Amino acid sequence: MAILRAIDKGGAEFVVCANTIVEVMHARVNLPRLQWALTQVKVEPVTEESAKAAAGLLKDTGLHGRKYAIDATVAEMALRQPGPVVMLTSDLDDMARLCGGQVRLVGV
Repeated sequence: MAILRAIDKGGAEFVVCANTIVEVMHARVNLPRLQWALTQVKVEPVTEESAKAAAGLLKDTGLHGRKYAIDATVAEMALRQPGPVVMLTSDLDDMARLCGGQVRLVGV
C-alpha cells in the first residue's frame, strides 16, 4: 500500500500485467484486499498481439516454456510503457534477460 501511495504522490502510473493477477493467487491471498488494490492500478490485458511479442522476447533470449511464459508477458507489457519504467520484481535475473537495459528493475 505504501508503494501505491508513493507512486501516486510522484505522479507516476502503476501498471500491472493481467497475468500477474493469476501469478499472485494462492490460498492465503486476502481476496478483498487484492481486489481493492487492483482498483488502484491500471491492469493491462494480454492480447494476441502482446502474446506474440512476448513469444518473440522468449525466442530472442533463448528462454522457452511455461516457466517463463508469465515473465515474458509481464516484460513485454513493461517494455511498451512510456519511459522511464521501473519494475518491481522478485525475479531479477529472468527479467533482466527479458527486458535488457530498457527497464529499471527493483527487487522485492
